[in-house]
Amino acid sequence: MPFSQLEADLAARRAAHLYRRRPIVTSAQGPYVEVDGQRLANFCSNDYLGLANHPQIIAAAMAGAQRWGVGSGASHLVCGHQSAHEECEHKLAAFVGKPAALTFATGYLGNLGVITGLVGREDAVFADKLNHASLNDACLLSRAAFKRYPHNDLAALEHLLATTTARRKLIVVDAVFSMDGDCAPLADLLALAEQFDAWLFVDDAHGFGVLGDGRGSLAEAGIDSPRIIYLATLGKAAGVAGAFVAAEQVVIDYLINMAGPYIYTTAAPALIAEAVSASLDVISSEDWRRERLTGHIQLLRNALADAGHPLMPSTTPIQPLAMPDSESALALSAALRQRGHWVAAIRPPTVPTPRLRITLSAAHETADVEHLIADLCELLAQSASN
Repeated sequence: MPFSQLEADLAARRAAHLYRRRPIVTSAQGPYVEVDGQRLANFCSNDYLGLANHPQIIAAAMAGAQRWGVGSGASHLVCGHQSAHEECEHKLAAFVGKPAALTFATGYLGNLGVITGLVGREDAVFADKLNHASLNDACLLSRAAFKRYPHNDLAALEHLLATTTARRKLIVVDAVFSMDGDCAPLADLLALAEQFDAWLFVDDAHGFGVLGDGRGSLAEAGIDSPRIIYLATLGKAAGVAGAFVAAEQVVIDYLINMAGPYIYTTAAPALIAEAVSASLDVISSEDWRRERLTGHIQLLRNALADAGHPLMPSTTPIQPLAMPDSESALALSAALRQRGHWVAAIRPPTVPTPRLRITLSAAHETADVEHLIADLCELLAQSASN
């Protein structure tokens, strides 16, 4: 058999409770979804503000499809950059307080484009060990020296910066860590970047729309600097798709000319740009969504702590519950699913330690969160008594 080794590798994954499959969702995204024929309360989506099925954004996408069609036809540098893209980029840059912005079809492409476009063999990247996999892949593909420091360890990062002889120095960090939900010390990282004449690349995939009155983690931290290169994805809190990078005009111009994942990719449909523009209007005008989300986070954390089941430290919609092993994580996720809750079990190699990753949304009702808490506490108590 030509693929017998692949079969053996997959069998080993199954034995270690690490095998993955794709659940089939047969409904639109929302607080409740249909999964493999079952209606479940959705506590594993990154749709933090409940915008993925927002009528105003849907209407903008439909109008965009009517005007622009459903395909862009080519890359941005050939004939795929339409005025809807241009207007959306200006709006995104203004929204986060940067001079210019550049859109990408996905956050993965954005991270690849920025890091491989800005640094190379003579340079060095300095990355938190809990950074997203797309950041790690980009660092490796850049061929720059890839130096990782322990999670949020500023002293270790300072030592690495002080001892490098690299031409260009790029600090790379998630603003909100996607599997832990905690935040990077952005103000301190900026101070180190200024001290050692480095650039700071911030991936705010999980902070944009949620933190800083919706404008993201930089606004939340109260910082700004020309040396910060900011990325946010648009398929999470914004409810649409794609990503954007915001920075000084010279950085954006450089990426347009040097970032392969931007240059050699067909542009996303213009209807996406129209939907993103509408999403920004909702994010900026509907503060109640963030207020409700904050209430859900506090309710979940306080109730589980009071019941003796504290969550990992996080003030964001990502609320992880540490589990002793992958088998236990899968079992608890399955038991919750039987009771009507969809909560993802996250296991190695995605994370170093297994956990349930509970994500909250403004679209949830308080009763949804209370129901999850009650069932989770009961199941955890049963597990402890066995």
